[in-house]
Amino acid sequence: MKKVKAIVLSLLLACCGANAYCAGETGCPEAAEARLADAESRLPIADPYIMLYKGTYYAYGTSTDGFEVYKSTDLKRWTRGGQLALSPKDSWGKKWFWAPEVYYIKSKKKFYMFYSVEEHICVATSDSPEGPFVQDTKEPIWEEKSIDTSLFIDDDGTPYLYFVRFTDGNVVWVAEMTSDLKHIKRETLTQCVKAEAPWELKLPKVAEGPSVMKRKGTYYLIYSANGYTSQDYAVGYATAKSPYGPWKKYEGNPILVRGGDVPADLVGLGHGAPFRAKDKKYRYVFHAHWSKDEVHPRTSYIYDFSFSKDGVITIGGDLIRPEVVE
Repeated sequence: MKKVKAIVLSLLLACCGANAYCAGETGCPEAAEARLADAESRLPIADPYIMLYKGTYYAYGTSTDGFEVYKSTDLKRWTRGGQLALSPKDSWGKKWFWAPEVYYIKSKKKFYMFYSVEEHICVATSDSPEGPFVQDTKEPIWEEKSIDTSLFIDDDGTPYLYFVRFTDGNVVWVAEMTSDLKHIKRETLTQCVKAEAPWELKLPKVAEGPSVMKRKGTYYLIYSANGYTSQDYAVGYATAKSPYGPWKKYEGNPILVRGGDVPADLVGLGHGAPFRAKDKKYRYVFHAHWSKDEVHPRTSYIYDFSFSKDGVITIGGDLIRPEVVE
């Protein structure tokens, strides 16, 4: 548990420094120390992602110094991995490690971690979901600043990478990937969604944290909007008949936002990812603010994720509050 508290403290202190992405946090380091007493009851990651592999769930999320990995068999009780899943020494870039997602690519017999570091997108590989993940060549996927990667492989085997470019605020784009999953085909770059609707514009223009699914011939792009420091950070989705779009936003957006049936202590809900659980049903892991008064350290929660007969996505149900037990 001392290690978990150290991680929480490092996250808080990092957000009080020169990192503009965490600007606005106050009361450090005194506020950081005061919150450590509650650290053991939280899963201390933001921008979370969960992968189920051979009966074990693996959770990854934004950190300050590489990426931790947490393991669970029931989604409620989690243990911290014995090593960093990805260490800065094995990566291009040395700070601002954000939003990792991990996939097992059966054809390559490798695990692929897509992530952001120093506002560039990268990919590293490993033989184990616990790492160590290593970049064969220490370079970004491409040279332009961008964040929040998410891989989608279509039924025909074509890989697409969804990510955020800073083209009009934070905007979700897509590009087809090369067969080695190390680069994008720049000629395929296509804009997907940007912040335009009233619910998306309560803070500067932000659409980010994309995930893509395909169901009955329809592509679903789940994303978050409103800068993450806003208590109104929320989740919506759009649909299309092609991985490139055009995308039509759901009229009932946002589908996950503070208030309503959401417990009153949860605000700033978003940048999560759907995943399939052991019961074959989908769940959605997402982060929220530490409290109504403090953004950091953001911590993660899990809700049910389902489709109606008409193909409408719902996020809700029984909330899981993950605990790190050691």
